[in-house]
This record gives sequence, C-alpha cells and structure tokens, in this order.
Amino acid sequence: MEVILLERIAKLGQMGETVKVRDGFARNYLLPLGKALRANEANKKRFEAERATLEARNVERRSEAQKIADVLNGKSFVVVRAAGETGQLYGSVAARDVAEVLAAEGFNVGRNQIVLNTPIKSIGLHKVELALHAEVEASVELNVARSAEEAARQAKGETLTSADAIYGVDEDALRPEDFFDPEADRDGDEE
Repeated sequence: MEVILLERIAKLGQMGETVKVRDGFARNYLLPLGKALRANEANKKRFEAERATLEARNVERRSEAQKIADVLNGKSFVVVRAAGETGQLYGSVAARDVAEVLAAEGFNVGRNQIVLNTPIKSIGLHKVELALHAEVEASVELNVARSAEEAARQAKGETLTSADAIYGVDEDALRPEDFFDPEADRDGDEE
C-alpha cells in the first residue's frame, strides 16, 4: 500500500514523501495513529493544503522534545529491585518500568519512546536510549540495585557482583587446591 507520510518516520522517510509499505503496517500503525494518509489524489491535495500546519506542528513537537532531551540527557535514575547474590534480578526492568521511574521524577515519556531491545536482568549501571521525537534522542543511565545504599555504592564505581564484593574474597587468589585434596582417596576404600 502506498501512503503519504504526515511526519518523519525513522527508516521509512520524511514528511510528505509517498512510500510503499506493507498493508498491515499501514492499517494497524500508520493510519490509526495519524502518521500517514493513503496515497490517492484527494489525500495528496489535502496534504498540500495542510502542509504548512503539519510542518509547524512538527517543529513545535521537536522543540518540546529537545527541551526534555536537554534536561534528561546524562541523568541517572535509581531502580531498586530484588536480586540474587550474583546480581541476577528475580524479575526484570522493562520499558514500562523505565517509563514509571521517569514519571515519578516528573518526566512524561511514553514507554514506546524508550529504546530497550531486551529487558535489563542484572544489577549495575545501564544506558537507556530515549527516542523523544523522530529527530530527537536522549540517553539516561539506570542504576539498578538491591537497595538505595547499594545504588550509591554503584554510582561511586564499586562492583557489587564479583566474589570479592559479595563474599570478601579475592577471585585471583582462589585455587582449585583450596577446595579439594587431589591426594584424597576417591572411592572411600582404605588401602
């Protein structure tokens, strides 16, 4: 199906371009969300008549997104989750959780604007990209920890998932001989 784009869409095209897309993508995403019109003569005339309004609205949205990006870029947010001793989370941190953390701090970012290819499943510092507008991106840091105290330690650069941090043991000092005796009789018979 051919559509006329009403705004810039990443990996597809600029505003005003006529592009060919799959029918399902057009029917289920582009047309219902008002991001495109079917490419026919009536809609082409309608687009040309509304072009100035659409471009002005796009500039306004981009400037609003840029203001939010300027504030958000480089900020760090703490997410407290339950995790095992190895640092593996019992659940995960998904885009919905990131949106809730940002909303709690006063930033209105939709979860569809959060670029998180896979959920976060371990404690630590994680970079998360935000696509606030087709032309504006920001990056925030999530400090995923078991407690606020642990998050503060991670922010200072401490590693909390190594054997040294968890057990107070130097991993380099561990040797197999410390755990078993190679000279011991394995079958239990005394000779």
